[in-house]
Amino acid sequence: MAPDSYARAGVDTGDAGAGVAALVAALGAIDTGGPSRAVLGSGHYANVLRLDDRTGIALSTDGVGTKLIVAEQLDRFDTVGVDCVAMNVNDVICVGATPIAMLDYVAVEEPDPAMLAAVGEGLRRGAEQAGVEIPGGELAVMPELIRGHPSPRGLDLLGFCVGLVDLDRIVTGAATAPGDVLIGLPSSGVHSNGLTLARRALPDLADTAAELGGGSIGEALLEPTVIYVRAVLELLESGAEVRGLAHITGDGLLNLLRLEADVGYRVDTPLTPQPIFALIAEGGGVPPEEMYEVFNMGCGFVAVVPEADAPAAVELLGRHHPGAAVIGSVTDSGGAVELPQVGLAGDRGGFRAVD
Repeated sequence: MAPDSYARAGVDTGDAGAGVAALVAALGAIDTGGPSRAVLGSGHYANVLRLDDRTGIALSTDGVGTKLIVAEQLDRFDTVGVDCVAMNVNDVICVGATPIAMLDYVAVEEPDPAMLAAVGEGLRRGAEQAGVEIPGGELAVMPELIRGHPSPRGLDLLGFCVGLVDLDRIVTGAATAPGDVLIGLPSSGVHSNGLTLARRALPDLADTAAELGGGSIGEALLEPTVIYVRAVLELLESGAEVRGLAHITGDGLLNLLRLEADVGYRVDTPLTPQPIFALIAEGGGVPPEEMYEVFNMGCGFVAVVPEADAPAAVELLGRHHPGAAVIGSVTDSGGAVELPQVGLAGDRGGFRAVD
């Protein structure tokens, strides 16, 4: 069932899920005339194609979504390029791959040089944070299709990321076992999911709030998505046994269920959500079960490691992302995500309140 507030804001996640299933079913019928190179099934953060007996190429694509409307309304475009890079590279590292390059696709209502220079600056900063190249891309001018808020600032922005991984070092989550430890890495705020609901809950972007240190709602919503690449790559090379990696985006901590293991997850000590989330909940009357299903709620990425590797992994990840901490453990309750501290339990159908 779709969360009520999000559906009223215009995003019915139930319909979206059915649409994705229909699309995947059609694409699954592709016949190339030869054996498939795909190593993983549909549904993981990225897929891997076999190049030869040793090497795979990891692929992922994603966009910035309606966070671009906030940028349009504030006439500030220097951060959304970071989001575009982050949403792609953070998915590619979830299979243990090293992102090496990204292509960008920019569609505009009007090719304003100042706006495009600002978008490019964000892409540059994001690429440098992730250690990837952007060797090419596409600019499409489509005033009949792209309409701004306000016009003519209309913009759509997405990326396509490529990474490399040894086939025997792919991380799928399949090795995850009860007793393993969940390490959460802090987000910077909303990141790039749930902005339709956030904007409906907090429509006046110029409003300031003491909870935001006197900053505005709009600036808080534009805070760029954190890029976790360098931290995770160092963890993968550290000798720790990394059993699962999860980018926490839309669906919140339910993203853990994308890992390939018949296990559950108990988050006993979740990371503290940033103040913007309480403002969204209050402004939109959004209940906790919906907040934790739509947003990352302060946790942007999770690494799963054996208990013995947890202290060293927390220390390593914390050097890159202060506040990284153990947030819970893997259980034998297959397909379940429990958040007892906030009174929630969930599965692939969503979160629900529990006693």
